[in-house]
Amino acid sequence: MKLLTHNMLTSSVIKGVTKGFPLKIVASKVEVREVDYNEPFIIKTLSKVDWPALHQAANEVGYGEDLPIELGEDFQKDETLLRKIHNALLQVDIIEGELVCPESGRKFPISNGIPNMLLSEHEVSS
Repeated sequence: MKLLTHNMLTSSVIKGVTKGFPLKIVASKVEVREVDYNEPFIIKTLSKVDWPALHQAANEVGYGEDLPIELGEDFQKDETLLRKIHNALLQVDIIEGELVCPESGRKFPISNGIPNMLLSEHEVSS
């Protein structure tokens, strides 16, 4: 599971959960897989990404030390930073582990890079 994917997942559909984002990552296996760098894609994608959640996730899996806590206004001009963001968003891949709801503590397994976000019928809010 890429950190870009993680940035879009929430557990707020669980009955009674109002704060289901961002999910905490507990990774047991992480790999870095090379992906071609595409600067326009990174810049455009960042307009849709929740930066604090990405920063937190990258730190949780050990790849956030080079990322700033906040993006400056001129981040688009800093190719070094954009390459670090590219690495965090697209190259860091959580293979095994779990996602944890920040409110309920409900755990969602990640197996072979795929998060299982399925809920039991009694967990789904109507």
